[in-house]
Amino acid sequence: MKHLNSQLFLYLIIIMISLLVPQQTLAKQIEYFSSQRNIEKNYPFSNAVRVGNLLFLSGEIGTLPDSSKLIAGGIKNEAKQTMDNIQGSLAAHNLTMNDLVKCTVMLADIKEWGDFNQVYKSYFPKHFPARSAFATNGLALNARVEVECIAAFSKN
Repeated sequence: MKHLNSQLFLYLIIIMISLLVPQQTLAKQIEYFSSQRNIEKNYPFSNAVRVGNLLFLSGEIGTLPDSSKLIAGGIKNEAKQTMDNIQGSLAAHNLTMNDLVKCTVMLADIKEWGDFNQVYKSYFPKHFPARSAFATNGLALNARVEVECIAAFSKN
């Protein structure tokens, strides 16, 4: 149910943007970003999509950099690597964790919620983004956690 709520929230944001911005302008404001690895592997998604001042990041799991290998060591190691991967994605767009406005957390086992939160909190020195979370039945590469985020560019 929470997954549906997060999807509805995302769709509402997109609908609101499309109602507020003329279609020709909106088309010019959408940028798609894919890593070389995604292109080479022909993955059917972009790593990030920018719409105006918002950056939508695809879900990240605890894979080692430039690899499809999941880090060993359980939920805490995976959570740390996942958050490091998100930091790296943000840095590629000149953003930081403080620019995140929404995160959605998917856990393979909701019993690991506390361990995930312990790691997650350490990545936000100023404030926490809005967040929803849910348990799921299976993540890519049998990951323990996946996190997708929305960041906002400042209007400078």
